Amino acid sequence: MAEFLTDKQVIAIKRKRGELNLSVLDLSRQLGLSRWTLDNIFKRGHRKVTPATYRKLSDWLIAEYATADIKDSTAAAQGK
Repeated sequence: MAEFLTDKQVIAIKRKRGELNLSVLDLSRQLGLSRWTLDNIFKRGHRKVTPATYRKLSDWLIAEYATADIKDSTAAAQGK
């Protein structure tokens, strides 16, 4: 059964990829996905993905935002 990415999810993934200055190839390596899969999602508007792809993208996005929140909290606690 396929999963569907929302436009907001794709925008969030693109934004975080840009913030981290990752190429599509770098992101594909981190996620264990084909660069062509990411290219189809980013450039061709494909939103129907396998459950494994959906999970990898969602888990990465959550992990990146959680890591950023921890860094922000640590910096605020240290008065930086």
